[in-house]
Amino acid sequence: MKRLHLFLIKAFISSFIATFFIAIFLLLMQFLWKYIDDLVGKGLEFTQITELIFYASARFVPVALPIAMLLSSVMVFGKLGENYELAAIKASGISLIRILFPLTIFVVIISYSSFLFSNYVMPIANLKNGSMIYDIQKKKPALNIKEGIFYKDIEGFSIKITKKDADGKTLNNIIIYDHTANNGNDKVIIAESGIMQLTKDEQFLELILYNGHSYIDIAKNNRKAKKPYRTTHFKEDLIRFNLSSFSTMNNSEDLYKGHYAMLSNKQLAIAIDSLNLKFKDRKETFATNIIDKYNTKSEIDSLVFFDDLSLVKQKQQFDIAINKLRTIKSIVKSNKDDLEYRKIIITKHEIEWHRKISLAVACILLFLVGSSMGAIVRKGGFGLPVLISVFFFIIYHVLSMIGEKSAKDLSMQAYEGIWLANIVFLPIALFLVYKAKNDSQLFDFSSVFKRISSLTK
Repeated sequence: MKRLHLFLIKAFISSFIATFFIAIFLLLMQFLWKYIDDLVGKGLEFTQITELIFYASARFVPVALPIAMLLSSVMVFGKLGENYELAAIKASGISLIRILFPLTIFVVIISYSSFLFSNYVMPIANLKNGSMIYDIQKKKPALNIKEGIFYKDIEGFSIKITKKDADGKTLNNIIIYDHTANNGNDKVIIAESGIMQLTKDEQFLELILYNGHSYIDIAKNNRKAKKPYRTTHFKEDLIRFNLSSFSTMNNSEDLYKGHYAMLSNKQLAIAIDSLNLKFKDRKETFATNIIDKYNTKSEIDSLVFFDDLSLVKQKQQFDIAINKLRTIKSIVKSNKDDLEYRKIIITKHEIEWHRKISLAVACILLFLVGSSMGAIVRKGGFGLPVLISVFFFIIYHVLSMIGEKSAKDLSMQAYEGIWLANIVFLPIALFLVYKAKNDSQLFDFSSVFKRISSLTK
């Protein structure tokens, strides 16, 4: 029996590791496709790209584990069924439940490890990954002046060239608009040719211009000037541009430290309690203020003598009442939006708290679904098992998205939305285990038809 258990565990672990890294790779490709526009042309170093990919991969571990569980279990048990090894094991008196027992213990360990990873490692990975993406998005593109297009990435300048030689340094027909004075394009420099080069420390771009002239608009700064602009001719001129912003990668981790995705479940629980207290205080304060300000006894008593007022006074009272109603409506709407926003923030914290646990439980459910389906279809390899796994995971993912979106819209509670997919898959898993245990067809309606035919006789 121990040899059988070791054989199953070894077969499962090898398939699990392979499918896990495949899932990580596919999720990582989706991530890179999403942020490809922010990464290209930023002159990132190899170490920065490697670090970004590492933290992004760490973020996908809790999602990749259920996928790997589903795919590897279908493959392993499908192969056992296809080679009639599963039938031979059952024929020797070993039930499917006993076959699944050691693997279930292994899956429970992986599931608990998934929760620990989500709770302690993933917040750090989210923090590092989020701050790096923010810094990369804020980082200016690498210096690349193209022909016939205004280059505006150097702050305060717009540069346009007609032609760039093959050496990448020699430029022809150069136009530079200098608007560093914040007075529009009050200075224009035109040159026939120039040479572009970086300083040794690569902090400055030097542009040596030949045979040109500059125009400075004086009228904007001095209205009494006799000439609207001043022209300066030169045979050679040197302009130096500061490139420090091109290589700067700010550390923006402090911006994300309080984000719900960067917190453990213990920190989330404390944050949820604090946010709920603030929400309750805000709600009570609003109710108290609105009652005290717009429901005073003196205003109600003044309405008793309304019939004694003239038409002009009555109209004034109506206008005052309408204005007060509009003010109350505006205040109520503003406070309602504020309370709803606070509730959404609380819900997002609760969603993150439940997500860590639900993804861990999903490993067990999808393992039961995959192992049962593999035993039923009896097909191994990457053919039918992959199709089955993709089918079930798409259903699970769609249910998860629907539940999470509904929770964020406040149409259902956070725990209901996050656990929706697991609640739906629990009876499916038990049904498939029952079918696989009894070696029955997946949808066998013969008994139903026999009962209907017996009733009709």
